[in-house]
Amino acid sequence: MTQRQSRPRNPATWHPAAPEREGLWVFTRLRDFIDDIANTSPARLALTVFASVCLVFTFLLSLPAASADGESTPLHQAMFTAVSAVCVTGLTVVTTATHWSFFGQLVILVGIFIGGLGTLTLASLLALMVSKRLGVRGKVIAAQSMNNAGRLGEVGALLRIVITTSVVIEAVLALVLIPRFLIIGESFWNAVWHGLFYAISSFNNAGFTAHAEGIVPYANDLWILVPIMVGVFLGSLGFPVVMVLLQNGFNWKKWNLHTKLTIEVSLILFAAGSILWAVMEWDNARTIGPLSFSDKVLNSVFASVQIRSGGFNLVDQNQLESTTMLLTDALMFAGGGSASTAGGIKVTTIAIMFLAIAAEARGDADVQAHGRTIPQGAMRVAISVIVAGATLVSVGSFLLLSITGESLDRVLFEAISAFATCGLSTNLSAEAPPAGAYVLTALMFMGRVGTVTLAAGLALRQRSQLYHYPEERPIIG
Repeated sequence: MTQRQSRPRNPATWHPAAPEREGLWVFTRLRDFIDDIANTSPARLALTVFASVCLVFTFLLSLPAASADGESTPLHQAMFTAVSAVCVTGLTVVTTATHWSFFGQLVILVGIFIGGLGTLTLASLLALMVSKRLGVRGKVIAAQSMNNAGRLGEVGALLRIVITTSVVIEAVLALVLIPRFLIIGESFWNAVWHGLFYAISSFNNAGFTAHAEGIVPYANDLWILVPIMVGVFLGSLGFPVVMVLLQNGFNWKKWNLHTKLTIEVSLILFAAGSILWAVMEWDNARTIGPLSFSDKVLNSVFASVQIRSGGFNLVDQNQLESTTMLLTDALMFAGGGSASTAGGIKVTTIAIMFLAIAAEARGDADVQAHGRTIPQGAMRVAISVIVAGATLVSVGSFLLLSITGESLDRVLFEAISAFATCGLSTNLSAEAPPAGAYVLTALMFMGRVGTVTLAAGLALRQRSQLYHYPEERPIIG
């Protein structure tokens, strides 16, 4: 019996297939890796995705083609701007309209749109694009990020709705702004570009401006200010709230608890911010003091909308009264709605904490709101988010004080603005040395992904505990 000899492979047919199989193998390993992270540690996937996006946009902005003078932008400036765009903050170390070329401004605008979708949405989209599916745990993460944990089969449709909603709202805002820029004398293409830029920047609460003077020249133009305010306010509510409003309109009874708390607290903070800002700045000759009554009211309302995350401003933040700066610090730290384009610790976090305080004062065993009981786990997450946020701001302020030697009010203002991804500035970002820029960059990144990722991680990481220690209550307060 003779052994069968293997036939030699034909090089003409074998070699081209090898790279193809190897490429498929690499893709398969990448798909399995992303699947594993998405289903075992979604928070880590969200963090990795957002960091990768920031690095990509840093590289793009460091290219000579991105700057107006054709020179490469220094790393700390390119990274700061990229992170500010992707984290929808709006802080700048260079003037957006003059330093960056059209390509650079386009990169910033794309970064704003992508970053506005949110960390968990981006992570879910990546998992869907690479593996064409989401595991159960990945679906839970994506669904809970949009307050829809009960319908896991609809996650793919919800992600499409999020993107479609963003595009539609931004398109409507642009269609309102473009004609106005044409009327005030801009060329057609400039008007189109500025309308799109401000529509995307406002809805995503980014605060970037396409004019060297910002929007200050349009301080009395309601056709420009009102669409920007509407865009910022809608973006600050969050996609879960917007979807509930689209489905149920203004039928209060059909709103879920998250929507009710978000809108209630947002309106309270808006009204309180408008009144307090007006009272504190009414006679300030450096800001709105010399203006007419109607212009003072307009500036106060506009400031209240922007303070919590919008980042657009009509007055120099360095000229504010000390009390107004403290008010601004508090409202920036509060931020907007969960799963929104706004930053801060989120208005629902504030609502839960005040409801818990009220329940404790009344002696109630449960924390209740609108006929619903808020679980203990939600309160633990709220406390963790507040403490984590305050700690990050404190550490960042300490480092900035050491690096810049500036006064505490300016440093605290800039640190909170960076962490809360607000974008209002005392110009400390531009004046700080590279080390200070890196500190603010880290604050923006952690502010955009840190508290959200922490909340998601704490809400979904549950260990099976087979025993309990005896209870003992320490003295509190």
